[in-house]
Amino acid sequence: MPNVEIIGFPQSTYVRVARMACEEKGVPYDLKPAAPHSPEVLAIHPFGKIPAMRHGDFELFESKAIGTYLDRMFPGPRLIPEDPRIAARTEQWISAVNTVVDRTMIRTYGFSYIFPKTADGQPDRTVIDEVMPAVREQVDILDKAVAGTGYLAGDQFTLADINLMPILYYVRNLPEGGAAIAAAKNLSAYYERNAARPSFKNTIPPPPPRQQSKADERKAEAAA
Repeated sequence: MPNVEIIGFPQSTYVRVARMACEEKGVPYDLKPAAPHSPEVLAIHPFGKIPAMRHGDFELFESKAIGTYLDRMFPGPRLIPEDPRIAARTEQWISAVNTVVDRTMIRTYGFSYIFPKTADGQPDRTVIDEVMPAVREQVDILDKAVAGTGYLAGDQFTLADINLMPILYYVRNLPEGGAAIAAAKNLSAYYERNAARPSFKNTIPPPPPRQQSKADERKAEAAA
């Protein structure tokens, strides 16, 4: 059987979700770097979003669908537990993170640093200052969610945790977000514990394109 192909650039949180799902299940996969709306992505995803997936002659898009397919298609630890209540909790947190947390923490807060719309290309302080109350509120909600068992759903690592960890990775590395997570003792411990998983370590992405270009500029200046 051919390897699973995960299509999308590795800096994407949702591409990382698909990759972590493969890693957790022990599924051999190939990462095919491709930008949103590229021909490779549009050939599978009608809206041009990443990740897309190909497994032999089977094609699929959307990280949640990909995670579910991997979980049901391959042996290994269940990412969506059999217990209907824990499975529902898993689905609940995936939905909440995808519809609310991602928009706040990545699309608004993170992008204000990585892809600012300011004239000078500096972080957009206006947007950052406006969104931080929502970031702190959501960090508090997540802190309470993991306080009981150390996981979002039940007492095991599920697709809900896989779905959240790549977001926390970026937020934790930004000044205000890092401070907010550090102050949330349960969420901070949750992150540190799950960041030690091989699936997380094996999928650490290179810097986003903008950060990479700045790093290259600094190297060039130092070499001059």
